[in-house]
Amino acid sequence: MNDQLKMDSGKSGGAVECLGITFPSEDARRKYFLGLLAEKLKDPAFRNQEGFPQGSDDAILAMSDPPYYTACPNPWFIDYVKHYGTPYSPGDRMAKEPFAFDVSEGRSGIFYDAHSYHTKVPHKAIMRYVLYYTKPGDLVADTFCGTGMTGVAAQLCGNRKAVEELGYRVDQAGTIFEPTKVMGRVEWREFSRLGERKAILNDLSPAAAFIAANYNTKIDVVRFKQEALRLLDEAERELGWIYETSHKGSTIRGKINYIIWSDVFTCPECTGEITFWESAVDHVAGSVREQIECPHCSAEVTKRTLDRCWTTFNDQKLEQPVRIAKQVPVLINYSVGKSRYEKKPDSHDLAVSERCLQELIKYDYPTNKLPDGEKTGEPIRMGINFVHHFYTHRNLLALAFLRQHVKRKSHGKALDFLINSYDLTHSTMMSRVIFKGGGKKPVLTGYQSGTLYFSSLPVEKNIFEGIRKQKLKIIVDSLALVSSSQAIQTGSASHVKVPDSSIDYLFIDPPFGANIMYSELNFLAEMWSGVKTNTASEAIESRSQGKQLDDYRRLMSVSFSEAYRILKPGRWMTVEFSNTKASVWNSIQTSLQEAGFVVANVSALNKKQGSFNAVNNKTSVKQDLVISAYKPNGGLEERFLKTGGSEESAWDFVRTHLSYLPVVKSKSDELTYIPERDPRIIFDRMVAWFVRHNVPVPLSSQEFQEGLRLRFSERDGMAFLPEQVAEYDRKRAQAAQAPQMELFVSDERSAIDWLTDFLRKRPSTYQEVHPEFTTQLGAGWRKHEEKPELSALLADNFLRYDGNGDVPSQIHSYLSTNFKDLRGLEKDDLRLKAKAKDRWFVPDPSKAKDLEQKRERSLLKEFESYKSAPGRKLKEFRLEVLRAGFKTAWGAKDYKTIISIAQKIPEEALQEDEKLLLWYDQALTRMEANA
Repeated sequence: MNDQLKMDSGKSGGAVECLGITFPSEDARRKYFLGLLAEKLKDPAFRNQEGFPQGSDDAILAMSDPPYYTACPNPWFIDYVKHYGTPYSPGDRMAKEPFAFDVSEGRSGIFYDAHSYHTKVPHKAIMRYVLYYTKPGDLVADTFCGTGMTGVAAQLCGNRKAVEELGYRVDQAGTIFEPTKVMGRVEWREFSRLGERKAILNDLSPAAAFIAANYNTKIDVVRFKQEALRLLDEAERELGWIYETSHKGSTIRGKINYIIWSDVFTCPECTGEITFWESAVDHVAGSVREQIECPHCSAEVTKRTLDRCWTTFNDQKLEQPVRIAKQVPVLINYSVGKSRYEKKPDSHDLAVSERCLQELIKYDYPTNKLPDGEKTGEPIRMGINFVHHFYTHRNLLALAFLRQHVKRKSHGKALDFLINSYDLTHSTMMSRVIFKGGGKKPVLTGYQSGTLYFSSLPVEKNIFEGIRKQKLKIIVDSLALVSSSQAIQTGSASHVKVPDSSIDYLFIDPPFGANIMYSELNFLAEMWSGVKTNTASEAIESRSQGKQLDDYRRLMSVSFSEAYRILKPGRWMTVEFSNTKASVWNSIQTSLQEAGFVVANVSALNKKQGSFNAVNNKTSVKQDLVISAYKPNGGLEERFLKTGGSEESAWDFVRTHLSYLPVVKSKSDELTYIPERDPRIIFDRMVAWFVRHNVPVPLSSQEFQEGLRLRFSERDGMAFLPEQVAEYDRKRAQAAQAPQMELFVSDERSAIDWLTDFLRKRPSTYQEVHPEFTTQLGAGWRKHEEKPELSALLADNFLRYDGNGDVPSQIHSYLSTNFKDLRGLEKDDLRLKAKAKDRWFVPDPSKAKDLEQKRERSLLKEFESYKSAPGRKLKEFRLEVLRAGFKTAWGAKDYKTIISIAQKIPEEALQEDEKLLLWYDQALTRMEANA
């Protein structure tokens, strides 16, 4: 027997088992755990937990359904893990390499459409990752769960139809096969096993956690639908008059479908009132005019030159007059039978609105004042300072009635979920009409995701009909697929109270910098419930909250550290990333590395439908990135502690790391370069590993590159373990061409890398290199980075053949291969030497080490000048100098120097360089620890 909510032939009296305890009914189970939660809420220590939401005991209890879901930190997470989880066993490693395929899943389907949210990863995309990284019965966690799609994905991994819709095959034994191309033919290989996975879900937002809970709690959908229909029938019997209008002046009553409202402005020339709908909308062409003619003085004006018209009314709940931007109803769309009609509002319609205002005094509804924020400025500028002013009197009355009567229903939480699904997107005056494609009829749209935007043409919709016709069926259909109750809490991602090393896989879609102001956008929904986000723990950049990028990174670091703690060694975490700023990308990577994770792959996740920002902002990415990171197995950590950070520890890390990397990646049947196998990237990962352990890095870059070539296999510029090479060679033999590494020159380090790649293939003279190199120094060069001279780069990092002695092997090979008249010549041949003279080439490892030491001495000398430079800021500098100086200061435990120099350079320069950011962030951590 499992913990699903079991119904006895559709009745609520059937016995249920929950976490090993048997109850006579669901009501008994709920009453028992609610009593325990009520006692815990009285404990100040319980309420003082990180991320605990703001709300009364009664409000938290009203939202919760323990032990599965609590509108606060869930005290039964540990019990849930003990009941369903399996202890960590060394050597139990599910996947040997990351899921390295680009995923494309549309933002559609019943779970996606049932309830909107500011950001949501399609559950079908998450299913692919969960199936790959886990087996049936495993525990999956999402510490930034949003609407709970990770929990939905975990459940549907046990649904044969849902798995087959992803393009997989499932045999009778439950083995899942995926299609793969071999020698041009599609073959089916074993991929996973059919079976439900259990989920631990957390979100800081009470609004998000409530949505997640409803998507992940098993209910009797037949009884839920019956209750929903009875509730809507009751509402229409009591308040049906609010959506009625007279038909053509007769006694026949029509049912309102929607009402279009319009902003009212004043003409700057004559101060006469201009109704936007009447003057700006071209009803023949179906468009909005740029130039508007004042109906009073015929002046040509634009919307930008108009002043708002304001109105004042007495708010009975606030017991004060309210001044708000004037909007008037201009068109009513209504139905009589099956026919639709349109009319201008008449005196009766206006009287209904006034009657609604008087009726509202009978009901409870939120009147909270909006906080000052990044997104709340838009409504506040219109005089909308309180939650209830987002609604017309009519729709506020309808919602207040529904929410008051929901409390009496046995499926009250699911009914509240149903109302929520329609509320923010369609019930407020943020719904609007738009004209597109020259159509004469306006198109109704919902609220604009990610904003609190008010159009000049808002639309008021019939809430009762909208819920009945647009939402009820899809909510019922989605909840019917919920197979069990997952564990959900409202709290901080930095404090998820489950045992160490107890989670088998993590999939998270965290906030990214200033992308989305979640707490502001969730404010309306949370005020209806009476439980509000604790913004102190919100991981965002926000001027109104006083949070800079450094604050965001620290919050993400502690959240990733918690994820690292709860994940089993050798297991994986997938991080969905969506932000165009390099500084935010570096913050995420730095936070991951500081927590102990090692990045193994970055792939694309195409949601097929952009958010508001992605569609309208030319700089926004069209695809999200998916970061695959692993928690190293316990053996590596134990060996590291024994060897004390020796050189052997570095190679132990590399061997382990290479075993986690994808062996082959392809796109459109062509092999692609694997950046994580690039020796330079591997070196960076190794450095981050040592820095995280507060141990000096035992190898220089050149020593590392030389050791890598000696110990591991190289193919197409990538490093492999000996046992991986055979597989790569098989795939390489089938490919038309070798994968190409892409190099983008943006600073001195990448310029050196480009020259290394260029000269290794083609040893050249300065005159030959210069035009090629110049084309690389384009608009992508970092803002504050000095552009080095080519001659200096060549002299500091490469060798030039001066014509004396034998021609170096690298130049000899290039010339004899590419020039017919030089083939077969010895290295001391005068003709060959003449052609080879003054060519620059890549030094062999022994000489490269000497060059590196010479260059580092030069860099450190320049770093000393940075330290003594007068003034507070360095306007221009060399990143290579800073990197060398920070590394040396770190080795000497001179954290003050790192911090002081970091304060001299522009903030964006620090935030956009992953290496500097790592040294700086760790220096701050060590300084705080030593304080």
